[in-house]
Amino acid sequence: MRIVFIICALCFVFKGNAQQLETLINEALENNPEIQKFELQYKVASEKVNEVNTLPNTELGLGYFVSEPETRTGAQRFKVSAKQMLPWFGTITSRENYVSSLAEAKFEDIVIAKRKLMASVSQSYYNLYANKAKQEVLTENINLLATYETLALTSVEVGKASAVDVLRLQMRQNEMQQLKEVLQQQFLAEQTKFNNLLNRENDVTVMLVDSLIIPSEDFEIASENLALHPELLKYDKLYRSVEQSELLNQKESSPMIGFGLDYINVAERPNMDFSDNGKDIVMPMVSVSIPIFNRKYKSQTKQNEFQQQEITAQKQDRLNTLETLLDQAINDRISARISYATQAKNLKQAKDAEDILVKSYETGIIDFNDVLDIQELQLKFQMNQIESIRTYYVQSTIINYLIQ
Repeated sequence: MRIVFIICALCFVFKGNAQQLETLINEALENNPEIQKFELQYKVASEKVNEVNTLPNTELGLGYFVSEPETRTGAQRFKVSAKQMLPWFGTITSRENYVSSLAEAKFEDIVIAKRKLMASVSQSYYNLYANKAKQEVLTENINLLATYETLALTSVEVGKASAVDVLRLQMRQNEMQQLKEVLQQQFLAEQTKFNNLLNRENDVTVMLVDSLIIPSEDFEIASENLALHPELLKYDKLYRSVEQSELLNQKESSPMIGFGLDYINVAERPNMDFSDNGKDIVMPMVSVSIPIFNRKYKSQTKQNEFQQQEITAQKQDRLNTLETLLDQAINDRISARISYATQAKNLKQAKDAEDILVKSYETGIIDFNDVLDIQELQLKFQMNQIESIRTYYVQSTIINYLIQ
Protein backbone atom coordinates (compact mmCIF):
# COMPACT_ATOMS: atom_id res chain seq x y z
CA MET A 1 0.00 0.00 0.00
CA ARG A 2 2.82 2.42 0.87
CA ILE A 3 4.49 1.73 -2.49
CA VAL A 4 1.25 2.55 -4.29
CA PHE A 5 1.00 5.88 -2.47
CA ILE A 6 4.60 6.81 -3.30
CA ILE A 7 4.09 5.96 -6.97
CA CYS A 8 1.01 8.20 -7.00
CA ALA A 9 2.98 10.96 -5.32
CA LEU A 10 5.68 10.78 -7.95
CA CYS A 11 3.05 11.07 -10.66
CA PHE A 12 1.70 14.24 -9.07
CA VAL A 13 4.89 16.22 -9.42
CA PHE A 14 7.41 17.52 -11.87
CA LYS A 15 10.40 15.23 -12.04
CA GLY A 16 12.86 17.69 -10.56
CA ASN A 17 10.57 18.35 -7.60
CA ALA A 18 9.35 14.80 -6.99
CA GLN A 19 11.49 14.01 -3.96
CA GLN A 20 10.60 17.21 -2.12
CA LEU A 21 6.84 16.92 -2.56
CA GLU A 22 6.93 13.19 -1.93
CA THR A 23 8.50 13.89 1.48
CA LEU A 24 5.78 16.41 2.30
CA ILE A 25 3.06 13.97 1.22
CA ASN A 26 4.52 11.20 3.38
CA GLU A 27 4.62 13.58 6.33
CA ALA A 28 0.96 14.42 5.78
CA LEU A 29 0.01 10.72 5.56
CA GLU A 30 1.74 10.05 8.87
CA ASN A 31 0.48 13.07 10.81
CA ASN A 32 -2.90 14.09 9.39
CA PRO A 33 -5.57 13.61 12.09
CA GLU A 34 -8.29 12.74 9.57
CA ILE A 35 -6.26 9.74 8.37
CA GLN A 36 -5.73 8.72 11.98
CA LYS A 37 -9.49 8.98 12.54
CA PHE A 38 -10.28 6.60 9.69
CA GLU A 39 -7.56 4.18 10.79
CA LEU A 40 -9.04 4.05 14.30
CA GLN A 41 -12.52 3.50 12.87
CA TYR A 42 -11.15 0.57 10.88
CA LYS A 43 -9.55 -0.89 14.01
CA VAL A 44 -12.86 -0.63 15.84
CA ALA A 45 -14.69 -2.35 12.97
CA SER A 46 -12.07 -5.12 12.87
CA GLU A 47 -12.27 -5.65 16.62
CA LYS A 48 -16.02 -6.28 16.34
CA VAL A 49 -15.16 -9.70 14.87
CA ASN A 50 -14.14 -10.77 18.36
CA GLU A 51 -17.31 -9.24 19.78
CA VAL A 52 -19.66 -11.38 17.66
CA ASN A 53 -17.63 -14.58 18.08
CA THR A 54 -19.49 -15.45 21.27
CA LEU A 55 -22.37 -17.64 22.42
CA PRO A 56 -25.50 -16.34 24.15
CA ASN A 57 -25.18 -15.83 27.88
CA THR A 58 -25.33 -18.93 30.03
CA GLU A 59 -28.41 -18.88 32.25
CA LEU A 60 -27.88 -19.86 35.87
CA GLY A 61 -30.68 -20.14 38.39
CA LEU A 62 -31.01 -20.82 42.10
CA GLY A 63 -34.32 -21.48 43.83
CA TYR A 64 -35.06 -22.14 47.49
CA PHE A 65 -38.25 -23.90 48.50
CA VAL A 66 -39.86 -21.78 51.22
CA SER A 67 -42.43 -24.48 51.66
CA GLU A 68 -40.54 -27.70 51.11
CA PRO A 69 -42.55 -30.15 49.00
CA GLU A 70 -42.47 -33.68 50.37
CA THR A 71 -41.65 -36.56 48.05
CA ARG A 72 -41.32 -40.26 48.71
CA THR A 73 -37.55 -39.92 49.06
CA GLY A 74 -37.60 -36.73 51.12
CA ALA A 75 -38.31 -33.00 51.15
CA GLN A 76 -36.98 -30.84 48.31
CA ARG A 77 -34.93 -27.99 49.79
CA PHE A 78 -33.42 -25.96 46.89
CA LYS A 79 -32.93 -26.11 43.15
CA VAL A 80 -29.94 -25.14 40.97
CA SER A 81 -30.27 -24.90 37.18
CA ALA A 82 -27.96 -24.08 34.27
CA LYS A 83 -28.91 -23.54 30.63
CA GLN A 84 -26.97 -22.71 27.47
CA MET A 85 -28.61 -21.82 24.17
CA LEU A 86 -26.66 -22.55 20.98
CA PRO A 87 -27.34 -20.79 17.65
CA TRP A 88 -27.95 -22.82 14.52
CA PHE A 89 -24.94 -24.34 12.80
CA GLY A 90 -22.85 -21.70 11.01
CA THR A 91 -24.59 -18.68 12.60
CA ILE A 92 -21.50 -17.46 14.43
CA THR A 93 -19.39 -17.86 11.28
CA SER A 94 -21.98 -15.83 9.36
CA ARG A 95 -21.77 -13.09 11.96
CA GLU A 96 -17.99 -13.00 11.66
CA ASN A 97 -18.21 -12.84 7.86
CA TYR A 98 -20.73 -9.99 8.03
CA VAL A 99 -18.68 -7.91 10.46
CA SER A 100 -15.49 -8.61 8.48
CA SER A 101 -17.17 -7.39 5.29
CA LEU A 102 -18.13 -4.14 7.06
CA ALA A 103 -14.52 -3.73 8.19
CA GLU A 104 -13.29 -4.23 4.61
CA ALA A 105 -15.64 -1.50 3.43
CA LYS A 106 -14.37 0.75 6.22
CA PHE A 107 -10.79 0.12 5.05
CA GLU A 108 -11.64 1.73 1.72
CA ASP A 109 -12.38 4.94 3.65
CA ILE A 110 -8.71 5.00 4.65
CA VAL A 111 -7.58 4.54 1.04
CA ILE A 112 -9.96 7.25 -0.19
CA ALA A 113 -8.93 9.67 2.57
CA LYS A 114 -5.24 9.16 1.79
CA ARG A 115 -5.81 9.76 -1.92
CA LYS A 116 -7.74 12.93 -1.20
CA LEU A 117 -5.07 14.10 1.23
CA MET A 118 -2.33 13.53 -1.34
CA ALA A 119 -4.31 15.49 -3.91
CA SER A 120 -5.00 18.33 -1.45
CA VAL A 121 -1.34 18.59 -0.43
CA SER A 122 -0.23 18.65 -4.07
CA GLN A 123 -2.82 21.23 -5.11
CA SER A 124 -1.99 23.49 -2.18
CA TYR A 125 1.71 23.15 -3.02
CA TYR A 126 1.10 24.27 -6.62
CA ASN A 127 -1.06 27.17 -5.40
CA LEU A 128 1.85 28.31 -3.23
CA TYR A 129 4.25 27.97 -6.15
CA ALA A 130 1.99 30.04 -8.44
CA ASN A 131 1.59 32.72 -5.80
CA LYS A 132 5.34 32.94 -5.23
CA ALA A 133 6.04 33.05 -8.97
CA LYS A 134 3.53 35.88 -9.44
CA GLN A 135 5.19 37.87 -6.67
CA GLU A 136 8.55 37.46 -8.38
CA VAL A 137 7.06 38.63 -11.68
CA LEU A 138 5.60 41.69 -9.99
CA THR A 139 8.96 42.48 -8.41
CA GLU A 140 10.62 42.28 -11.85
CA ASN A 141 8.00 44.56 -13.37
CA ILE A 142 8.25 47.06 -10.51
CA ASN A 143 12.01 47.24 -11.08
CA LEU A 144 11.43 47.62 -14.82
CA LEU A 145 9.06 50.53 -14.25
CA ALA A 146 11.64 52.09 -11.94
CA THR A 147 14.07 51.99 -14.87
CA TYR A 148 11.49 53.60 -17.13
CA GLU A 149 10.85 56.22 -14.46
CA THR A 150 14.54 57.14 -14.57
CA LEU A 151 14.31 57.47 -18.37
CA ALA A 152 11.19 59.60 -18.02
CA LEU A 153 12.88 61.94 -15.50
CA THR A 154 15.79 62.36 -17.90
CA SER A 155 13.37 63.09 -20.76
CA VAL A 156 11.55 65.66 -18.64
CA GLU A 157 14.83 67.46 -18.00
CA VAL A 158 15.49 67.77 -21.74
CA GLY A 159 11.87 68.62 -22.54
CA LYS A 160 11.03 65.40 -24.37
CA ALA A 161 8.47 64.17 -21.79
CA SER A 162 6.10 65.70 -19.28
CA ALA A 163 5.81 65.25 -15.54
CA VAL A 164 2.51 63.48 -16.19
CA ASP A 165 4.41 60.59 -17.75
CA VAL A 166 6.48 60.25 -14.59
CA LEU A 167 3.35 60.28 -12.41
CA ARG A 168 1.71 57.60 -14.55
CA LEU A 169 4.73 55.35 -14.17
CA GLN A 170 4.73 55.92 -10.41
CA MET A 171 1.00 55.17 -10.12
CA ARG A 172 1.51 51.97 -12.06
CA GLN A 173 4.28 50.97 -9.67
CA ASN A 174 1.94 51.67 -6.74
CA GLU A 175 -0.72 49.39 -8.25
CA MET A 176 1.79 46.58 -8.70
CA GLN A 177 3.07 47.00 -5.16
CA GLN A 178 -0.47 46.78 -3.87
CA LEU A 179 -1.09 43.60 -5.87
CA LYS A 180 2.13 42.11 -4.56
CA GLU A 181 1.16 42.82 -0.95
CA VAL A 182 -2.24 41.22 -1.52
CA LEU A 183 -0.54 38.13 -2.94
CA GLN A 184 1.71 38.00 0.12
CA GLN A 185 -1.32 37.82 2.39
CA GLN A 186 -2.90 35.14 0.21
CA PHE A 187 0.36 33.21 0.36
CA LEU A 188 0.27 33.23 4.16
CA ALA A 189 -3.32 31.96 4.17
CA GLU A 190 -2.48 29.16 1.72
CA GLN A 191 0.64 28.31 3.73
CA THR A 192 -1.52 27.92 6.85
CA LYS A 193 -3.83 25.59 4.93
CA PHE A 194 -0.86 23.56 3.70
CA ASN A 195 0.66 23.24 7.18
CA ASN A 196 -2.68 22.18 8.62
CA LEU A 197 -2.83 19.35 6.09
CA LEU A 198 0.53 18.21 7.50
CA ASN A 199 -0.70 18.83 11.07
CA ARG A 200 2.14 21.16 11.97
CA GLU A 201 2.52 24.77 13.11
CA ASN A 202 0.86 27.33 10.84
CA ASP A 203 3.95 29.51 10.43
CA VAL A 204 6.30 26.75 9.23
CA THR A 205 7.94 27.93 6.00
CA VAL A 206 7.16 25.75 3.00
CA MET A 207 10.17 25.15 0.77
CA LEU A 208 9.09 25.46 -2.86
CA VAL A 209 10.73 24.51 -6.12
CA ASP A 210 12.37 27.37 -7.98
CA SER A 211 10.57 26.80 -11.25
CA LEU A 212 8.06 24.50 -12.92
CA ILE A 213 7.55 23.95 -16.62
CA ILE A 214 4.94 22.04 -18.55
CA PRO A 215 6.55 18.78 -19.77
CA SER A 216 6.80 18.18 -23.49
CA GLU A 217 4.57 15.09 -23.25
CA ASP A 218 1.73 14.14 -20.93
CA PHE A 219 1.80 10.88 -19.02
CA GLU A 220 -0.42 8.12 -20.34
CA ILE A 221 -3.97 8.08 -19.03
CA ALA A 222 -5.38 4.59 -18.42
CA SER A 223 -9.09 5.42 -18.27
CA GLU A 224 -9.98 1.80 -17.57
CA ASN A 225 -8.36 2.18 -14.14
CA LEU A 226 -11.26 4.41 -13.15
CA ALA A 227 -13.35 1.27 -12.57
CA LEU A 228 -10.86 0.28 -9.84
CA HIS A 229 -11.12 3.56 -7.99
CA PRO A 230 -11.53 3.00 -4.22
CA GLU A 231 -14.68 5.12 -4.17
CA LEU A 232 -16.24 2.51 -6.48
CA LEU A 233 -14.61 -0.48 -4.80
CA LYS A 234 -16.21 0.64 -1.56
CA TYR A 235 -19.65 0.16 -3.11
CA ASP A 236 -18.67 -3.36 -4.18
CA LYS A 237 -17.64 -4.17 -0.62
CA LEU A 238 -20.82 -2.64 0.77
CA TYR A 239 -22.79 -4.80 -1.65
CA ARG A 240 -20.98 -7.90 -0.40
CA SER A 241 -21.65 -6.87 3.19
CA VAL A 242 -25.38 -6.83 2.42
CA GLU A 243 -25.01 -10.32 0.94
CA GLN A 244 -23.36 -11.45 4.18
CA SER A 245 -26.13 -9.71 6.12
CA GLU A 246 -28.73 -11.78 4.25
CA LEU A 247 -26.83 -15.02 4.91
CA LEU A 248 -26.75 -14.10 8.60
CA ASN A 249 -30.46 -13.29 8.48
CA GLN A 250 -31.20 -16.75 7.10
CA LYS A 251 -29.13 -18.36 9.84
CA GLU A 252 -30.81 -16.34 12.58
CA SER A 253 -34.24 -17.37 11.29
CA SER A 254 -33.32 -20.98 12.09
CA PRO A 255 -34.10 -22.59 15.47
CA MET A 256 -31.81 -22.36 18.48
CA ILE A 257 -30.95 -25.42 20.53
CA GLY A 258 -30.49 -25.30 24.27
CA PHE A 259 -28.92 -27.71 26.73
CA GLY A 260 -29.39 -27.49 30.46
CA LEU A 261 -29.21 -29.27 33.78
CA ASP A 262 -31.41 -29.04 36.88
CA TYR A 263 -30.21 -30.16 40.28
CA ILE A 264 -32.66 -30.47 43.18
CA ASN A 265 -31.39 -31.09 46.69
CA VAL A 266 -33.52 -33.60 48.65
CA ALA A 267 -33.32 -34.05 52.43
CA GLU A 268 -33.43 -37.50 54.02
CA ARG A 269 -36.63 -38.56 55.71
CA PRO A 270 -35.93 -39.05 59.40
CA ASN A 271 -36.45 -42.38 61.17
CA MET A 272 -36.87 -44.21 57.88
CA ASP A 273 -34.58 -46.70 56.22
CA PHE A 274 -35.17 -47.43 52.53
CA SER A 275 -33.27 -47.22 49.29
CA ASP A 276 -32.81 -43.78 47.71
CA ASN A 277 -33.73 -42.01 50.95
CA GLY A 278 -32.62 -38.36 50.49
CA LYS A 279 -31.39 -39.00 46.97
CA ASP A 280 -30.87 -35.75 45.06
CA ILE A 281 -32.53 -35.15 41.67
CA VAL A 282 -30.44 -34.50 38.54
CA MET A 283 -32.41 -33.67 35.38
CA PRO A 284 -30.67 -32.98 31.99
CA MET A 285 -32.74 -30.89 29.62
CA VAL A 286 -32.86 -30.09 25.92
CA SER A 287 -34.84 -27.12 24.54
CA VAL A 288 -35.52 -25.66 21.11
CA SER A 289 -36.29 -22.00 20.33
CA ILE A 290 -38.34 -21.83 17.12
CA PRO A 291 -39.05 -18.46 15.42
CA ILE A 292 -42.66 -19.26 14.51
CA PHE A 293 -43.53 -15.62 13.93
CA ASN A 294 -40.79 -14.90 11.37
CA ARG A 295 -42.15 -11.73 9.77
CA LYS A 296 -39.10 -9.92 11.12
CA TYR A 297 -36.72 -12.06 9.03
CA LYS A 298 -38.84 -11.79 5.89
CA SER A 299 -38.84 -8.01 6.26
CA GLN A 300 -35.06 -8.01 6.71
CA THR A 301 -34.69 -9.97 3.46
CA LYS A 302 -36.70 -7.36 1.56
CA GLN A 303 -34.70 -4.57 3.16
CA ASN A 304 -31.47 -6.23 2.04
CA GLU A 305 -32.78 -6.51 -1.52
CA PHE A 306 -33.69 -2.81 -1.58
CA GLN A 307 -30.33 -1.89 -0.06
CA GLN A 308 -28.47 -3.82 -2.76
CA GLN A 309 -30.44 -1.98 -5.43
CA GLU A 310 -29.63 1.32 -3.73
CA ILE A 311 -25.91 0.52 -3.59
CA THR A 312 -25.91 -0.43 -7.29
CA ALA A 313 -27.58 2.89 -8.18
CA GLN A 314 -25.17 4.84 -5.98
CA LYS A 315 -22.18 3.17 -7.59
CA GLN A 316 -23.41 3.97 -11.09
CA ASP A 317 -24.11 7.58 -10.11
CA ARG A 318 -20.64 7.94 -8.59
CA LEU A 319 -19.04 6.33 -11.66
CA ASN A 320 -20.80 8.86 -13.89
CA THR A 321 -19.55 11.69 -11.68
CA LEU A 322 -15.96 10.41 -11.70
CA GLU A 323 -16.03 9.96 -15.49
CA THR A 324 -17.20 13.57 -15.83
CA LEU A 325 -14.45 14.78 -13.49
CA LEU A 326 -11.82 12.81 -15.41
CA ASP A 327 -12.94 14.10 -18.79
CA GLN A 328 -13.09 17.67 -17.50
CA ALA A 329 -9.61 17.39 -15.94
CA ILE A 330 -8.16 16.00 -19.18
CA ASN A 331 -9.69 18.80 -21.24
CA ASP A 332 -8.66 21.48 -18.75
CA ARG A 333 -5.10 20.19 -18.81
CA ILE A 334 -5.06 20.31 -22.62
CA SER A 335 -6.42 23.85 -22.44
CA ALA A 336 -3.67 24.79 -19.98
CA ARG A 337 -1.03 23.51 -22.41
CA ILE A 338 -2.59 25.51 -25.26
CA SER A 339 -2.81 28.63 -23.09
CA TYR A 340 0.82 28.23 -21.98
CA ALA A 341 2.02 28.06 -25.59
CA THR A 342 -0.06 31.10 -26.57
CA GLN A 343 1.17 33.16 -23.61
CA ALA A 344 4.77 32.22 -24.40
CA LYS A 345 4.31 33.47 -27.97
CA ASN A 346 2.62 36.67 -26.81
CA LEU A 347 5.28 37.25 -24.18
CA LYS A 348 8.04 36.99 -26.80
CA GLN A 349 6.27 39.53 -28.98
CA ALA A 350 5.75 41.85 -26.02
CA LYS A 351 9.47 41.69 -25.22
CA ASP A 352 10.28 42.49 -28.86
CA ALA A 353 8.03 45.52 -28.64
CA GLU A 354 9.75 46.53 -25.41
CA ASP A 355 13.16 46.30 -27.11
CA ILE A 356 11.90 48.54 -29.92
CA LEU A 357 10.76 51.14 -27.41
CA VAL A 358 14.11 51.07 -25.61
CA LYS A 359 15.98 51.50 -28.89
CA SER A 360 13.70 54.37 -29.86
CA TYR A 361 14.85 56.17 -26.72
CA GLU A 362 18.36 56.26 -28.19
CA THR A 363 17.00 58.32 -31.09
CA GLY A 364 15.33 60.68 -28.65
CA ILE A 365 11.77 59.51 -29.34
CA ILE A 366 9.81 57.58 -26.67
CA ASP A 367 6.09 57.44 -25.89
CA PHE A 368 5.62 56.48 -22.25
CA ASN A 369 1.96 55.67 -22.89
CA ASP A 370 3.20 52.89 -25.16
CA VAL A 371 5.62 51.86 -22.44
CA LEU A 372 2.78 51.43 -19.95
CA ASP A 373 0.64 49.55 -22.47
CA ILE A 374 3.42 47.12 -23.34
CA GLN A 375 4.35 46.64 -19.71
CA GLU A 376 0.73 45.91 -18.79
CA LEU A 377 0.44 43.36 -21.59
CA GLN A 378 3.72 41.77 -20.60
CA LEU A 379 2.58 41.43 -16.98
CA LYS A 380 -0.72 39.95 -18.11
CA PHE A 381 1.02 37.35 -20.28
CA GLN A 382 3.42 36.43 -17.49
CA MET A 383 0.60 36.03 -14.98
CA ASN A 384 -1.44 33.94 -17.42
CA GLN A 385 1.56 31.75 -18.13
CA ILE A 386 2.04 31.06 -14.42
CA GLU A 387 -1.66 30.32 -14.07
CA SER A 388 -1.44 27.89 -17.00
CA ILE A 389 1.37 26.01 -15.27
CA ARG A 390 -0.62 25.88 -12.03
CA THR A 391 -3.72 24.66 -13.84
CA TYR A 392 -1.74 21.99 -15.68
CA TYR A 393 -0.35 20.49 -12.48
CA VAL A 394 -3.58 20.82 -10.50
CA GLN A 395 -5.48 19.00 -13.24
CA SER A 396 -2.74 16.37 -13.38
CA THR A 397 -3.27 15.89 -9.66
CA ILE A 398 -6.99 15.33 -10.21
CA ILE A 399 -6.30 12.86 -13.03
CA ASN A 400 -3.92 10.89 -10.82
CA TYR A 401 -6.46 10.87 -8.00
CA LEU A 402 -8.96 9.27 -10.35
CA ILE A 403 -6.89 6.69 -12.22
CA GLN A 404 -3.77 5.85 -10.20
